[in-house]
Amino acid sequence: MLPEVDLLDLVTRVGAFHITDRTMKRAQQQAEAAVANGQLDGTARDAYLRAVRRYFESFDSEARARLRDVDRRLEHVNQIVFNLTAERAVAVKRIEATRAVLDALAALETSAS
Repeated sequence: MLPEVDLLDLVTRVGAFHITDRTMKRAQQQAEAAVANGQLDGTARDAYLRAVRRYFESFDSEARARLRDVDRRLEHVNQIVFNLTAERAVAVKRIEATRAVLDALAALETSAS
């Protein structure tokens, strides 16, 4: 009985997705109808499982490719942030050094007057 519960759970989980693929949509509708009539077994069950595997493996591959692309882009952005942070630190040090020179110059000019 447990495999039937698992199959019903799978049909429910798959049914929660917004499926636009006609083949998968048809397989899902047929599976839902068969489950409602208590007839999702044997050949119908195997055909449904193949359709689910084919659809979701493709979906999984696409999602993983998208994740790799986003990760690659994040690495690039992080490198830019790192470089800009280092460049900012150099600019701050330059300002501090020039400010020290200008302050020393101002002190000398004030004492000479």
